[in-house]
Amino acid sequence: MNLKLKRTPGVYVVGFMGAGKTTVGRHLAHRLGWSFFDTDAEIESAENTAIAEIFATRGELEFRRIEAAVIAQHVRWIERGRPAVLALGGGAFTQPDNRLLLQNNGFTVWLDCPFETVRHRVAHATHRPLARDPEVFAALYEARRHHYRLADVHVPISSDDPEVTVAAILAHPLFK
Repeated sequence: MNLKLKRTPGVYVVGFMGAGKTTVGRHLAHRLGWSFFDTDAEIESAENTAIAEIFATRGELEFRRIEAAVIAQHVRWIERGRPAVLALGGGAFTQPDNRLLLQNNGFTVWLDCPFETVRHRVAHATHRPLARDPEVFAALYEARRHHYRLADVHVPISSDDPEVTVAAILAHPLFK
């Protein structure tokens, strides 16, 4: 395994909502024998409320502040030798401070899922505040792609089988 990954054993799965970050992240963690965490689930648990409710009552800025704190806590745990795969919310990697922290403490993996696939996957998801308006959703997808391209590993999603995606991740030279 890559020396950087041995020093900071963290893999951060990024991509748009509906790309499969949680599912693929769980499978990847299982294959590596590492812990798995989903930042959105961690936030909902810590705040004892749904992300949609945080957006509605406290706004996106406050949500991003909470999200950054959750990510930083996990990076500290990883730095202390607790290997983990972390699935990030769709907007986390668009924040420069998050991106810098993650890129200095492990590897980032972009799950590049086609727009039609993510649109289909979140079509009936009422719990996603940024997916409610189809035009806003499409614009957000396009706007975030240039951030995701900054990830260490780019994995085009061509299958709904998470094991296919995990195999593609592990085949990348950074994981050798």
